[in-house]
Amino acid sequence: MDKVTKAIKFAADAHDGMERKKDKVPYILHPLEAAVIVGSMTEDRDVICAAVLHDVVEDTDITIEEIEELFGSRVRELVDSETEDKRAELPPESTWRIRKEESLEELASCGDRDVLILWLGDKLANMRSFYRIWKTEGDSMWQSFNQKDISQQEWYYTRIAELTSPLWEFTAWQEYNELLKIVFGKDN
Repeated sequence: MDKVTKAIKFAADAHDGMERKKDKVPYILHPLEAAVIVGSMTEDRDVICAAVLHDVVEDTDITIEEIEELFGSRVRELVDSETEDKRAELPPESTWRIRKEESLEELASCGDRDVLILWLGDKLANMRSFYRIWKTEGDSMWQSFNQKDISQQEWYYTRIAELTSPLWEFTAWQEYNELLKIVFGKDN
């Protein structure tokens, strides 16, 4: 079986029954969208697999070791680069800022173009979702997220744009930046 097909089946099983927080669509659509975006920037099957699997460790009972065993060390490294320490014993709203700071520090220091591509795929998929919700709810949409302060959300997503700027030549990066302006009111 093709590695990407295997990753899709694995992620679909891992996310079975889950829905996206705000738009209530089947969760698997998010990693699939991220993978399509990643596939527009690279043909590397490991990076595409990592996009499909990027939330499996963070949001299910699957371990990073299982990812390595099934998909190899490179996919493990890539998935690990996007996996936050959620600190399950604490409320997510109380750890949001520290989790995001830790993730951004790792992204800033990684020096791996494939990690940038993976992050951009994931975060552009998020921004597309945000835009769809924002079109109907406006800024009140943030009230259903762990971080309700729009300025904190803007800080995080703007920093991602800065850190992924080596990918400026891709339409995905350009789209991300346009949506960033719209969703956070810079183009209203």
